[in-house]
Amino acid sequence: MMLSRSSFSSLFIVLTLAACATKAPVPVSERSRTGAATQPAEVAAPPRVARPGHYIVKPGDTLIRIALDHGQNYRDISAWNGLENPNLIEVGQELRVVRPESPAVSRPVAPSSGGTDTRSAAPAVAAPAVPADGVRREPKGGKLPYSEQAWAQAQKPDAALAVAKVEPKPEPRPEARPEPRPEARPETKPEARPEPKPEPAGNGDKIDWAWPTSGKVIAAFNETSSKGVDLAGKPGDPVLAAAGGRVVYAGTGLRGYGKLVIVKHDNSFLSAYAHNQSLLVKEGQAVSKGQKIAELGDTDSDRPKLHFEIRRQGKPVDPGKYLPPR
Repeated sequence: MMLSRSSFSSLFIVLTLAACATKAPVPVSERSRTGAATQPAEVAAPPRVARPGHYIVKPGDTLIRIALDHGQNYRDISAWNGLENPNLIEVGQELRVVRPESPAVSRPVAPSSGGTDTRSAAPAVAAPAVPADGVRREPKGGKLPYSEQAWAQAQKPDAALAVAKVEPKPEPRPEARPEPRPEARPETKPEARPEPKPEPAGNGDKIDWAWPTSGKVIAAFNETSSKGVDLAGKPGDPVLAAAGGRVVYAGTGLRGYGKLVIVKHDNSFLSAYAHNQSLLVKEGQAVSKGQKIAELGDTDSDRPKLHFEIRRQGKPVDPGKYLPPR
């Protein structure tokens, strides 16, 4: 029976498909990732901790900022740390921010038990030399008269080496003459000078505070955004010292404060006056309560105002707790 051409083609396609269907699927093997070695994560170094009475410089710090935050004069911090240029400090540098104590009196330290003994050793007594013939001729023995005591002494093991002691005759001493004594003079004692007493640390209640300007409060104190109070005013209005003290800073070296004056009142309290138009005092100058120290302005500010701070041990406190009520 003859197959047609179309039937033959259909049969060929069917056989081909059947052959393809019988092929077994190729197994897929999963390879574990054992070749890649896991690298340990880098452990961050612990932050450096400053010693007591010291501070470690952070990015953006200035010596004036550090002094303000610790209630100190930046010139004192510069002197305590031997800084030739107060404007040149490095990140990570450790600075002393507390007045150093007076140098301690050095005391001798007792040597340890394991140390070298510096005491001079007693000189060794040299043994008497023995002559070549082996016969000792010294020390020469003395003769003692016979007695029971001498006989008993001779029976001892060391009797052969006993030597009669000859007491030396005392040499005649020259006649002692009294030496002339120098005339006694009264000792002149140095005049005792009283040591300067350190300025006592105050508690703020003993300081006679006053408002630095007559403007109203436009921004109150809070510990997060405002470290003091903002007082309104016009350019050129007088800025007065809130209490007596000494100027420890007058300049523009602290970012965000403009022309700034800082007055230190005692070992605990200082006050700051920022954004001034002009400064009327210099560093080291003593000021009294109510004295005009600056003129109100808008330096480094969006409007004319006085930013006023009171700090205790460098920490901002609410001026409203110290200023008298209006």
